[in-house]
Amino acid sequence: MVDVLTEITINRPRDQVAEYAANPDNAPEWYVNINSAEWQTPKRIEVGSKVAFKAAFLGRELSYVYQIAEYTPGKKLVMRTADGPFPMETTYTWESLSGHSTRMTLRNKGNPSGFSILFTPFMSLMMKRANKKDLNKIKFLLEETAN
Repeated sequence: MVDVLTEITINRPRDQVAEYAANPDNAPEWYVNINSAEWQTPKRIEVGSKVAFKAAFLGRELSYVYQIAEYTPGKKLVMRTADGPFPMETTYTWESLSGHSTRMTLRNKGNPSGFSILFTPFMSLMMKRANKKDLNKIKFLLEETAN
């Protein structure tokens, strides 16, 4: 099982951070490994919505479809693969901190299957590293637009 949790404090109000992060159209801007996001349902973040992503990870091109499983605007978003190389769940949470800052968490968990199961420990390390880069990038993008 892969279960990677990362978090960061972003010096922007929670609603602004959540609105930007929850929008799949923004994913290629702040996710290091995501190349594109294409809606497969009408452009609304709601339970059941589906988005196809193309990404690169560990030197491989990946295509997968995430389906929104849970969404509480400004607080939590849970997406699960509806189609892809192995079952994966991604969860974002946002919490207001003092001084108009937000704690954002990014959690990826899943069960690699087939040949990829051999790389599970390495995969966790690489995902943690990638997630830290992603959170640092979203922090930079959102804090820079404030200046």
